[in-house]
Formats: sequence, structure tokens, C-alpha cells
Amino acid sequence: MTLLWAAILLGLLIFVHELGHFLLAKLMGVKVLKFSLGFGPRVAGFTAGGTEYLISALPLGGYVKMLGEEQGEEIPQEEKKFSFNSQPVWKRGLIALAGPVFNLLLTFVIFVSFLSVKLPVNIPRLSDMKAQVGEVVKGSPADEAGIKAGDKIVEIDGRPVNTWLDIVALVSGKPGQKLLFKVQRGAQTLSYYVTPEPVQEKTAGGKVITFGRIGIQRTGGEMPFYVITAGSPLAVPFKAAEATYRLSAFVWDAIWNLVTGAFSLKSIGGPIAIVQESGKAAAMGVFSYLMFMAFISANLAVLNLLPIPILDGGHIFFLAIEGVRGKPLSETVQMNLQRIGLLILIIIMAFALHNDILRLLRGG
Repeated sequence: MTLLWAAILLGLLIFVHELGHFLLAKLMGVKVLKFSLGFGPRVAGFTAGGTEYLISALPLGGYVKMLGEEQGEEIPQEEKKFSFNSQPVWKRGLIALAGPVFNLLLTFVIFVSFLSVKLPVNIPRLSDMKAQVGEVVKGSPADEAGIKAGDKIVEIDGRPVNTWLDIVALVSGKPGQKLLFKVQRGAQTLSYYVTPEPVQEKTAGGKVITFGRIGIQRTGGEMPFYVITAGSPLAVPFKAAEATYRLSAFVWDAIWNLVTGAFSLKSIGGPIAIVQESGKAAAMGVFSYLMFMAFISANLAVLNLLPIPILDGGHIFFLAIEGVRGKPLSETVQMNLQRIGLLILIIIMAFALHNDILRLLRGG
């Protein structure tokens, strides 16, 4: 079932993203040749309105192929007005931007559904999430192990800890299992074995779940979240927009911390992590699953807007240069930059997959 929930989540996110490109291309008068979920050989499909709709063999993304999208493509004279590259810069920019925007719209719709039924939306504040112990409950597993207030937790069972959420995720998923904590206390790095106490609670859907707790609180008290609620039906869309903005800002802050080295690169998760977390979220109920979907959708939007060639943000960057120069970069320069962008993505994906495999081997 875990694979099924992951397939539904990723399939929907990819479909929504590519639908954005597809609809804006159609709106701008650009001919769309293919709309594919997945890459590689065709598995199934049909043609309608001059567009081939496909499900392809490799479920690692999707694409919309437009007429005249590639440099040097030969186009009949009578169809040039329908080609992508003959459109003005602003139209091409909107088409490139539409994919990430549609992913943010999906996040927005999910938050609207939460707020409409009086469920709050909790968005973490990354700036207030130091992995530092503020208080240790007397007699708790952490107290008995030797952890003290003021300790900074840097690693749990070989997995890096960047924020308090990392502690919650690693501890809650291991009830009754002995974990090796590494903490910084002043200039010292100390190690302690702590066994999370199993605790049972009911989810919003009425399902009983068991998670681990070790009896510590962060510096500053309770978990740092923006708790967003809507006092009236009229306020729902505005509050959902605020939640979408704050979640996007949270994703950007996390990326920036990775780039600057404030967070360990070991914390990057890949496809295996998404599959695992999809299954866990689905097991906790529909609202947990939808919240995870909203989080991944916002991630996909923000990541795609990064100015890396071959991503949507890279295309928008090229178009911005073209708008300033009055002409596009040469085909050779664009191809070379796209190769660099592809290499960057391959390195990131390889690193994420490496982290996923290490987590599997460690039982995480």
C-alpha cells in the first residue's frame, strides 16, 4: 500500500505541474504536441486535438512538448505562429511559470479544504527551531540517560539533526527502540543511549497511533508553528493564501540553509524517503496525507523556480536575459548551460538516493 500511496501522490503532483504548462500554452496559442506522465517508451495513450496524451514507462516526472520548443527545430511556415519560440518573451515566461504556480495552487486548495472544516494549518517557523534542549522532564527517558537542559542534539543514530522537527521525526518513529544521541555540551560532544517511551494517541480520523517520546522540550517552550485558522468562511481563501506563502517561505529557508551549510546535506531526502513518508502519512489518516501532499507540492514549486538550467526557473532566467538583451543566448551557450544544469540535478539526486539507502540500512 505504501507504493500505491506514493504513486498517487507523485502522479497527482506531476499531473498538476504539467497541466499548468499545458493550459497556459493552449491559452497563449501555442501548439502542444505531447502531454506525458513519465518519460521513456510509451505505455498507453491517445491523440486528441492535435496533442498526444501519454503514460510513459519511467514514472520519474513528466513533460509537455510544444511545437518549436527546441532550438533549430524545422517548422512549416503556416505553423510558425503556433510555435513556442515565435511567441514574445512574456508569453513564454508565463508558460514556464505556470507549472510551479499550479503546484502552489494545489497547496492552496488543500489548505482551503482544511480551513473550511475548521482544521488549523500549522506551518513551522524554521528560524525558531534550534535543536537545543530547553527542559528535561524529571524521570523521563532523556533524564535517565543523562541529557541535560542546554544540550544541543546534533545526531540521532547516525542521522544528522538540523532542527527540532528532525528530533521529533526520528524519536516519534522509534517507540521502544534504543537510540544513540550525540549532543554538544559546551566544547564537549557526548553520546547517550535513549529509549523513547511508547505513547498512544488518536488521530483526527479516529485511528490510534503509537509514537515515541523521550521527555524533552525545546528552548522557548512548545513547538514553533504559525497556527493559521479562519474565523469565518470569507476568511478561508485569505488564510489559505497566507499558509501557502508561509510554507513556501519555509521551503526556501530550508534550501538556503542547505546551500550555506547551516544544515547538513545528509538531511536531503530522495524518492525512497518520499515513498516511506507517503505511507506513514496515509496510515495516520487523510488529513496527514493531504498535509504531506501540500508540503511536497510546495517543495516542487520552489525547487522548480530555482535558476538552474533545465528547470522552469532556468528557462525563466534565460528568458529574462533575452528580454534585457533583445535576443536569446546562442544555442551553443544554452546547450552548455543545460548540460551543467543536468549534471547538477544528477549530483543532487545521486546524493539524495545515497542518503535514502543509508537510512534504509540503518532501519530509518
